[in-house]
Amino acid sequence: MAALHADACGAMETERRGIETAARPRADGVRPRERATLAPMIRRAHASAPFIVLLPLALAACATQAIPPAPPAAPATLAPGTPPPPAETLLPKVPQPPERPVAPPSVTDPAIPLQRRIDAFVDYTAQTYGVDPAFIRTTLAQAQYQQKIIDAITRPAEAVKPWRDYRPIFMTDARIQGGVAFYNENRAALDRISAETGVPAEMIVAIIGVETHYGRITGNYRVIDALYTLAFWHPKRAPFFAGELAQLFALVKEEPQLDINGLKGSYAGAMGFGQFMPSSWRNWGKDGDGDGRRDLLTHKPDVFASIANYFVAHGWQRGGPVVARATRAADGVDFALGSLDPIYPLSGLAARGYRPQAGEPVGDGATLLSLDGEAGKEYWFGYRNFFVISRYNRSPMYSLAVYQLSQAIRNGAS
Repeated sequence: MAALHADACGAMETERRGIETAARPRADGVRPRERATLAPMIRRAHASAPFIVLLPLALAACATQAIPPAPPAAPATLAPGTPPPPAETLLPKVPQPPERPVAPPSVTDPAIPLQRRIDAFVDYTAQTYGVDPAFIRTTLAQAQYQQKIIDAITRPAEAVKPWRDYRPIFMTDARIQGGVAFYNENRAALDRISAETGVPAEMIVAIIGVETHYGRITGNYRVIDALYTLAFWHPKRAPFFAGELAQLFALVKEEPQLDINGLKGSYAGAMGFGQFMPSSWRNWGKDGDGDGRRDLLTHKPDVFASIANYFVAHGWQRGGPVVARATRAADGVDFALGSLDPIYPLSGLAARGYRPQAGEPVGDGATLLSLDGEAGKEYWFGYRNFFVISRYNRSPMYSLAVYQLSQAIRNGAS
């Protein structure tokens, strides 16, 4: 959802600001990962950033951080004089799960008096998810409006960081060694989940490391306050957040061990090691050890299984490549693609002057990244599994940083 301030996605204030500004414009006010996480969560990208040739950067609050729905990505735009790729050469998009439901206008229209909207929310949640209306009313009566949440989510956009400044936020010795230690401490559970799902253990660890510093910083806002505030006092994203508030009630009905008034998370309502929004928890949360619960707050087997399941549900390909460093021919054509979908055949990219470097993996289709690195322009092919990582956080730099961190963790843990 997956970035932002300390409690928004579970990172320290100074680091999260750096992540946020690097990942996307702040016009939407929500981190890209609203994830998985917000994990778990937007399906489309926003306005394009100047340093990425291919893609409009988008939202977060988190696998996961699930991200709120956003306008569809703009169609591919090419440099003047560049012929568009023939439509018949494009590959199919990676199939995706259905969009998560949003709350109806009777709940979210700011022209309707607040109490009437709350009454409509009670009816909507009770009818949609079978939750006791009295429980909903009692819980909402205890929820508190938090101005600091509105301040955080509406803070003006800040300067966007280039890749050369974004990468060092994640690729530090402390984060790499922390990931190696976390992997070694939990190797049996991680390797079991990896064998079952095809999602590499080091990728699961890297997501946790980026999202919450390996579970150390998961957010200090009451989730009920965060979602209540954003559902009824943030009209721009009210349909999404009111939908997540309803999903929170459905979640505690399904997982009775959860105390709805005691849950803590980001200012956008993302929770746990992997910063899952309520809808992501419900849709892709997994019981990783057969104890009959899905505890994504503290129970690592469930956390690992859920992050892997999120990847699988969004199209992860066992053993498939993620990225390849690419070269551009001297006469290569500048062009921009409208999304991260890996729908461009490598033959078409080669015709425009872009090829994988020697020894790099090759996939069926890719998208093209152009990033400003320390030594100048860097070109990358993003394959299907790269696209899947981006479903956790729509920023392509986030996805590349997660991948590179995962490789450093794997090398250190070998």
